[in-house]
Amino acid sequence: MKLYRFSPIKNQQQLEKAIEHVHEACYKLCHMALDAYLPIAGNIGIFCHYDDEYEKLTALREQMTDSTIHFNKKYFKLHEPIVIAAHGKIPAATYEYLYVRQPDPYRAQVGDVDFVMRPDKYKELKNLLRSGTAINAARLYSGSSGLDMVELYDPDIDALGYLTTSTMTDKIAD
Repeated sequence: MKLYRFSPIKNQQQLEKAIEHVHEACYKLCHMALDAYLPIAGNIGIFCHYDDEYEKLTALREQMTDSTIHFNKKYFKLHEPIVIAAHGKIPAATYEYLYVRQPDPYRAQVGDVDFVMRPDKYKELKNLLRSGTAINAARLYSGSSGLDMVELYDPDIDALGYLTTSTMTDKIAD
């Protein structure tokens, strides 16, 4: 039985299929939680599950990105944006930054996407979650990075979404 849907990703074509899957899955999560499709922050992450996969995807990422333009040496600016067309109700999107995550035995997801929410709506959502209000497919992010985000998740979807109030370009400009 294969535990991970795409891993190990071995080449550009497999990476592109994983990116398309993460795009669609994260937009589904966004709609599940908010009954709306938000704009993306401009970044997409692909999660590795094997050490050799991480080495191959890091080499691919190095070819695809400008290593001098990044956020936290994690999200790197793509030479050519990844453009995904609309599919059914799933909106089109253009990704300008790529993240390849090191293997993590506790995260089996394929990847993640950040969505941008208006600050007033974001604060309202966070306050609801803090007060204990259950919101389908949304929870306060409790990662160790200290980032202020809301995580979008569903056990039946192998991707994660995150809500933030700024785009990746805004974060790099700060």
